[in-house]
Amino acid sequence: MWVLLRSGYPLRILLPLRGAWMGRRGLPRSLAPGPPRRRYRKEALPALEAPVLPVTTTEIRQYLRARGIPFQDGHSCLRAPSPFVGASKLKHQTGAASFSLFIDKTTGRFLCMTTLAEGSWEDFQASVEGQGGGAREGVLLSEAPEAEDSEEVRRIWDRAIPLWELPESEEAQLARMMFGLTKVTDDTLKRFSVRYLRPACRLVFPWFSPGGLGLRGLKLLGAETQGDGVQYMETTIPRPGAYHNLFGLPLISRRDVEVVLTSRELDSLALNQSTGLPTLALPRGTACLPPALLPYLEQFRRVVLWLGNDLRSWEAAKLFARKLNPKRCSLVRPGDKQPSPLEALNQGLNLSRILRTALPAWHKSIVSFRQLREEVLGELSNVEQAAGVRWSRFPDLNRLLKGHRKGELTVFTGPTGSGKTTFISEYALDLCTQGVNTLWGSFEISNVRLARVMLTQFAVGRLEEQLDKYDEWADRFEDLPLYFMTFHGQQSIRTVIDTMQHAVYVYDICHVVIDNLQFMMGHEQLSTDRIAAQDYIVGAFRKFATDSSCHVTLVIHPRKEDDDKELQTASIFGSAKVSGL
Repeated sequence: MWVLLRSGYPLRILLPLRGAWMGRRGLPRSLAPGPPRRRYRKEALPALEAPVLPVTTTEIRQYLRARGIPFQDGHSCLRAPSPFVGASKLKHQTGAASFSLFIDKTTGRFLCMTTLAEGSWEDFQASVEGQGGGAREGVLLSEAPEAEDSEEVRRIWDRAIPLWELPESEEAQLARMMFGLTKVTDDTLKRFSVRYLRPACRLVFPWFSPGGLGLRGLKLLGAETQGDGVQYMETTIPRPGAYHNLFGLPLISRRDVEVVLTSRELDSLALNQSTGLPTLALPRGTACLPPALLPYLEQFRRVVLWLGNDLRSWEAAKLFARKLNPKRCSLVRPGDKQPSPLEALNQGLNLSRILRTALPAWHKSIVSFRQLREEVLGELSNVEQAAGVRWSRFPDLNRLLKGHRKGELTVFTGPTGSGKTTFISEYALDLCTQGVNTLWGSFEISNVRLARVMLTQFAVGRLEEQLDKYDEWADRFEDLPLYFMTFHGQQSIRTVIDTMQHAVYVYDICHVVIDNLQFMMGHEQLSTDRIAAQDYIVGAFRKFATDSSCHVTLVIHPRKEDDDKELQTASIFGSAKVSGL
């Protein structure tokens, strides 16, 4: 028997996930080059042997001052002269151009805009301190794309036809109608170098290196009718985790001080054409704003986020504004009269007027209802979206909980051997396949065993009996926004919370699963009273969920009960903190 304490009702449901394989990278099989191949393993967050606090902005500043390195304070980064630029080049750089190294204030990661050298804070320290024995310029240059990816990118790009050169025909009209481009001019398409891949009926958006010197990747956008609407399908090369393209970046000049961020390339086309403002499309839409992109946004004094026309895009805009420094950000609130930019263009709306209604993302600690009324209206107008992400395989959960919402904590319990981990893995996988960025902390079973269970659930079949399909399903599974902490056994709550905060910043995690609480109990020396220790740990997770706008699912083992007795809230140690949630 399982008990989900947020609802108080037992659940006995386990439904399979259905899906059809479309070929590697989501392309039709005729365009998928060769059989599926093995890819790099899914990135794991590092486990810490002892509690280690992440680097702070103060520590970064103190280190730079101690080393005599001048720096400038930015919105989300510190700027400094780059140790990876040769002395001859540095002499010819003046003013802001000489401060070409960007250091993330939160993580300490750096990027040199001149050489594209990048790495961790420890890498930067090693480079600076190693210069006494000779400068090591460019030793941390960004990795070049895989040779096979580069060949595939070039092959597809060469086969694609510039969309503005597509001959006037029924095919050209249908392509523009499917992607909503009937009002987007050829000049706009040419300016952004948009192409069309005829065999797959897909738009092709390029990812150029800074300065537009080379082609690093592609995004392919397909469209198919679904009822009265159109469903878009995206494929990126390289895969989403390595695709860091700010679409439109080569068109940005150093003099630009304002930019509009969108979640789709199509919206950037519409905005730039209608307003003439610099526009950039985020590579992963509303799912994630990778910190690696922040240096490219430092030059802007004002950033407007217009990410879509639903509640999910509004929540993403508020989350991204926190990374970008909310004092310079404004948000376009979704609404009937403020749809997505492309829809606004097609409806004949004034996009410049909509941008002028953008709300400031930053405000003081006390607000009035006047500042909240539009958000309240948005929730009343979108009741289903406000209820959260609905499970596709668990209708009873939707009936009881309405949906999976950020900023909440769910406690899940059940007797030993009742299938808690198996159910929670499928429960989390359901959300993950819908784009909910998920972080797993499995302290009881290894990540290899957990990943095997989740991959089997994802494939809806026993892969040990059909190993020839392993790479096919592993490629699809790898594209999910799923990450694992590498902790195993007892851990400090402080270490776990620090890792979760890092994941929220770097990967925009929306859902954290902790399996289970008991593995943090013995590490806390707060009190000999286990109930008090448990209250402290649950309180820490609850505070994290609220402060980070992230949902935490916490697995707790109940106390032993007779077989004929059902679990009660008092079965979880009798704690007021837990059972009162």
